[in-house]
Amino acid sequence: MTDRRTFNVVILGVGFLFVFTAFTTCGNIEQTIVKSLRNETFSGSGYHSLGIIYGVFSFSNLLAPMFVTIIGPRMTMFLSGLLYSGYIAVFIVPFTWSFYLTSVLIGIGAAMLWTAQGQFLVENSEASTINRNTGVFWALLQCSMVFGNLYIYLDWNGKSEISESSRKNIFLALLVASILGTLSFLVLKKGFHEEDILTEDEGQSLLSGPVMYKHRANTALQDAKLEFKTILQQVNTRTIFLLSPCMAYSGLELSFYSGVYGTCIGATTQFGDKAKGLIGISGIVVGIGEIVGGGLFGLLCKNSRFRRTSVVFLGMVVHFIAFYLIFLNIPDDAPVVFATTTQKAPFLTPSASIALLCSFLLGLGDSCFNTQLYSILGCVYAEQSTPAFAIFKFIQSVFAAVAFFYSGYLRLMWQLLLMVALGFTGTLCFFIVERMQNISADMQEY
Repeated sequence: MTDRRTFNVVILGVGFLFVFTAFTTCGNIEQTIVKSLRNETFSGSGYHSLGIIYGVFSFSNLLAPMFVTIIGPRMTMFLSGLLYSGYIAVFIVPFTWSFYLTSVLIGIGAAMLWTAQGQFLVENSEASTINRNTGVFWALLQCSMVFGNLYIYLDWNGKSEISESSRKNIFLALLVASILGTLSFLVLKKGFHEEDILTEDEGQSLLSGPVMYKHRANTALQDAKLEFKTILQQVNTRTIFLLSPCMAYSGLELSFYSGVYGTCIGATTQFGDKAKGLIGISGIVVGIGEIVGGGLFGLLCKNSRFRRTSVVFLGMVVHFIAFYLIFLNIPDDAPVVFATTTQKAPFLTPSASIALLCSFLLGLGDSCFNTQLYSILGCVYAEQSTPAFAIFKFIQSVFAAVAFFYSGYLRLMWQLLLMVALGFTGTLCFFIVERMQNISADMQEY
């Protein structure tokens, strides 16, 4: 039993490693690729595409659990992987209509994929192994930020323009990685919970295949209604209201480090021929920051209330330092320039070392906020954590989508200023919620 579950967790992590090696690399270089196209039939925007993905993802989360219940997590992940692969394939021969169509489809696929992943991981874990299994999966997933971006650095370093052959080679390699990850989901063995369901269904000889799936659909629909009702109840609570600014901030900075900042580095004229290669290195360093932060704060700090506030405050300070250095080091028109390079000069002479330091700080700060948001939600809503996490992902994804849409129009200074304002407000509100929990815990002791 243990061997099968461990096998499933490792293969699940490997599958996500391959799929997200393709997708995270694609998101990091997407706008740079779009700007380099010399195709009169293509008029898409990488920012708009990513905005559509996160927007569709946020609303699809509401229906994804029902779909996973009907067809099972393994098949759901396989079908979702095909949608991810289709999105990657579009960049080999890009057309505007297929670019935006697959953006919608991958948003739906992402909701199904992450819902199925959570269910499958729980089914293959016990109380004594859930932390270990989550850690194994998370470590493999974070490695996805390394391999694809390393390829980008090796291929783009020293190039001022991205040729058609280079673009096709990159996305063919990413497509192969995505397909390998998708196929690995078929290797997963049935979980014991899934086997119990199948045995019960097969034992009812009067139930045909269509009737069995109809029964599952009805059950899933009832569960979805109950969960949606719980979500509406939690949305009206003071805790969710106060944590909303922090959740929204996590969405803004997610869009910035995953799609905007790499584009800014690649567009900085003063970096010369190193600019495009630095996009890949930046993605790797962001991943290192995520791994360091997640390891220190997610695994070591556990649920200590004192440490939660300390970690969130550290995340705010780290991000604000990064924003200030980016403001000084990167040209103001870097996110919005229509040519491949900037026209304005920053306050300082752009330094690759400072740019990469900021990448690390962005990843470190992001892990601070995300680990502690999960921690406080799991503590406050210990009995109903799934709806609470769904609200978190919904708010985060909506604001990430909004940020991607305005990223192509707002200059860098205004984008940084928005994040500073919301980040400060979110941190302050997080402190208030933590204080409320301390008072509530003290009152229960008396």
